[in-house]
Amino acid sequence: MNLATQLTLLRILLTFVIMGLLYVPGLFAKSLALALFLVAAATDWLDGYVARRLQHVSPFGILLDPIADKVLVIGLLAAFVQLGLIRAWMLLVIVLRELLITGVRLYAASREVVIPAATEGKHKTVSQMVAITLVLLLLLLHAALPAPRAAVFAAPMHALILACMWITVGLTVISGASFFWSNRTVLADAATRQSDRHRR
Repeated sequence: MNLATQLTLLRILLTFVIMGLLYVPGLFAKSLALALFLVAAATDWLDGYVARRLQHVSPFGILLDPIADKVLVIGLLAAFVQLGLIRAWMLLVIVLRELLITGVRLYAASREVVIPAATEGKHKTVSQMVAITLVLLLLLLHAALPAPRAAVFAAPMHALILACMWITVGLTVISGASFFWSNRTVLADAATRQSDRHRR
């Protein structure tokens, strides 16, 4: 297993460590959760850089990298739902978008059609990472405040988290709609190929 793949696997491992830390009270746990998330987010860039620099690009690594990204984002958002920080339907929208587009990509790939990543998708990913960073930072600030001030801070903290998540969900929906619209001819062509093969 090469270094790039190890970094990708590290991102998945860190996800579960961060999720566990979110349920541990105290400033240290929240600080460590934020620090480890920043490390995990950095490996998203680093594994690709290492793979290109050391020529460690492999089919397994190409497959695992986006899976690791989805595990990191969906895993932490699921923990936020469990903690009552965000609404469950927001996570559901994000998960459905990922499942639909991943399914379409796999279907197109099976028909020898490659669908490249779009700019909107990258913006969506950045917004999700920013939202998670903000939530972790707010949890850190909440843990650092004395009890009376923490209680006062709780309401605006939740409002800010929800506002950030509204933006993230909006970009998720927009990127999903843009994906299907931009690739409508590709998808129609893939469906036509499948239909022609069945007729034969």
